[in-house]
Amino acid sequence: MTIYVKEATAENPIQALESVLMNMEEIERALVDTEEGEVKITYDEMQVGEDQIVKRIQLEGFQVKED
Repeated sequence: MTIYVKEATAENPIQALESVLMNMEEIERALVDTEEGEVKITYDEMQVGEDQIVKRIQLEGFQVKED
């Protein structure tokens, strides 16, 4: 899954976002491209859906634009 997070272009928001994602057991890996705010997420599709991941990110105050 690939999403774009507006705030994921600066170090502190990126660290906060990675922390949120890695604290979700269903997330296997999250890679952030700091130039574009692109976030590639590998997750267990049997345990969580894309919409649930997006909602969690938004609950933490991030603005998400799905690819």
